[in-house]
Amino acid sequence: MQTKTPTHVAMILDGNGRWAKAHNKPRTQGHVEGAKALKKVIQTLEKTACQVVSIFVFSTENWRRPKAEVDFLMSLPKRFQKDIDELSKDSTGIKVVFSGRKDRLSPANQALIEKYEAQSKTNTGLIVNVCLDYGFKDEMVHATQAIAKAVQNGLAVEAIDESLLESHLYTHPLPPVDLVIRTSGERRLSNFLLWQSAYAELYFTETYWPDFDAAELQKAFDFYASRDRRFGTVES
Repeated sequence: MQTKTPTHVAMILDGNGRWAKAHNKPRTQGHVEGAKALKKVIQTLEKTACQVVSIFVFSTENWRRPKAEVDFLMSLPKRFQKDIDELSKDSTGIKVVFSGRKDRLSPANQALIEKYEAQSKTNTGLIVNVCLDYGFKDEMVHATQAIAKAVQNGLAVEAIDESLLESHLYTHPLPPVDLVIRTSGERRLSNFLLWQSAYAELYFTETYWPDFDAAELQKAFDFYASRDRRFGTVES
């Protein structure tokens, strides 16, 4: 990989359904293949200097999809248990964290989230931030409500700044996103980590997520390495 490696990569795993359609398979099979691709990408990222990967697996808007598909997607935390256990089995393995709402998840999935986070909390490897029932607008409402309660309890309005707001985001204390990767040819952020990605480089590829592999990741990292990140300043 390039020496100029993003610290935090955010990935919108798009195209599972279209991959399935192109292969004359049910949409659920696309999600199965997508989960396989995710494991391989995580294993590739573990070999790089990347420290955090945030993966958009289910948005707050995805509840509007057909019930059968939602039910299948909600079964993925259990289906992925063996892989998570394998990837986080020792102290240098991945550290799993979750960003998003938990109150709308089933008790079984809430228990699994607690299990995955607890068993890997002291691991020193790649941080895998699973964005489940996540939406940035919902995240901002949650943060605003928490700060409003703090004001009711005596917090001075003047104390509200970027640092305070960030401390109430689902992703706290993860670093800002450096690179957003979206597969399948779509070119939008879809309510994903908008605050965290304020100065991120955006990489879009036509590749469907189940076909995204180490070679495709290298292309994204090469793109990132070619960028001149100025964060609002001018060239030196």
